[in-house]
Amino acid sequence: MIVNLLKATYLTLLFVFIGSFSFAQSSYFNMSYGFGGGINNSYTDVYQGSIGYTTYGVFDFHITPFVTLGLEGQYGLIQGGDIETDPNNRQFVNKYTALSANVKLMLGEVVDYYQSEFLYKIRGLYAGLGIGIINNNITDIVRIKPAWAASNPGYGPFPGENKTLNMMVPLNLGFNYYINDGYGYMRYVINFNAQSTVTLGEGLDGYNDVRTQFKNFSPDIYSSFTLGFRYMLGNIKTYRRTL
Repeated sequence: MIVNLLKATYLTLLFVFIGSFSFAQSSYFNMSYGFGGGINNSYTDVYQGSIGYTTYGVFDFHITPFVTLGLEGQYGLIQGGDIETDPNNRQFVNKYTALSANVKLMLGEVVDYYQSEFLYKIRGLYAGLGIGIINNNITDIVRIKPAWAASNPGYGPFPGENKTLNMMVPLNLGFNYYINDGYGYMRYVINFNAQSTVTLGEGLDGYNDVRTQFKNFSPDIYSSFTLGFRYMLGNIKTYRRTL
């Protein structure tokens, strides 16, 4: 009788352990795609940047629900300067395209978000790093200072190229807000993203200034702030914690 009692106790504990382990896991889709857009601002050799726009499409592979590897394509307009107000009477417009690969790590991967309601709500916060190529297409630029310029009228041409390819390094900070479908899966994502993109070259503004004449020591950068939507799909994977 004691043996039977021990067996029953053992089986009960085993089923409780298995049930608890299964309950502590969830399923998720391992891919997503999406699109979005917003505004950008440039920080280049031109004295002051201006507001432009950025649109994007993205495809991500989810290693876990909170760690992704992805590809992002961008199209937009970057601009800066003003022929009338710029100290050197310069301005440019760049209708660019870009492609990058990136990795993102979300807060939910590194914290126990069930410890508090606040952590659960912000588990979609993330940081990311990437590398890619930007295709610069300068459609409007001042190469020669106007005759009415306050200093050095008619100076030029300013060196640089209208069409260039440069490497770039995008840095991302953002937030994913998850919406479940009717079956309880994380299926839809509303995304807020701030990206600062460092370009390795002098093509973003079309000016490749001689350092003896201009302060040209910093890389050309543009920052974008976007709102997007993503849809999760693909194979269903198991995650170690409840989502």
